[in-house]
Amino acid sequence: MTNPKPTSLDQIDFAILNELQEDGRKSFTDIAEAIGVSVGTIRNRFAKLIEDETLHIIGRANPHSVGFHAPANIHVSVQPSKLIDATAKAIAAFPEVSYVAMVAGDFDLEVDVMCRDTAHLTEFITKRLQQLPGVMNTKTNVLLRVIKYGQPNLKLLQKDAPEPQAVLQN
Repeated sequence: MTNPKPTSLDQIDFAILNELQEDGRKSFTDIAEAIGVSVGTIRNRFAKLIEDETLHIIGRANPHSVGFHAPANIHVSVQPSKLIDATAKAIAAFPEVSYVAMVAGDFDLEVDVMCRDTAHLTEFITKRLQQLPGVMNTKTNVLLRVIKYGQPNLKLLQKDAPEPQAVLQN
């Protein structure tokens, strides 16, 4: 996924996205009823959001629940820096990789991987990732338990919306 050029989203677009965040399988009819517009408006707006890469429809599974018992977040240093883009693209092509981002800080790339077990993770890191041209250093954090796997509340982007509050539970 690239960083698409910014699009101007209006209140209807945000309302559609909010409805989909609540239930990604919600029908166009239900969304239209919830926000008070026609089904045709929802269909057209949805198509535009997909086309301009604002919206991506995916099924996201809890890695541990489906058999990935060694999901990990890996930070990667690349030298020389002119290899960062090529290295990121090479890493993104690995089937274990679910996320690659260029970052600022002590490392150049952040990579999320889903591996069956620690042997698979070890093989991925030592035999493939660290063998790529330019990979100088890696730091791996194994995910012990997924607490939240989702998107932030889009209402945070609306200037006049009240700020959502976190609820702490014992």
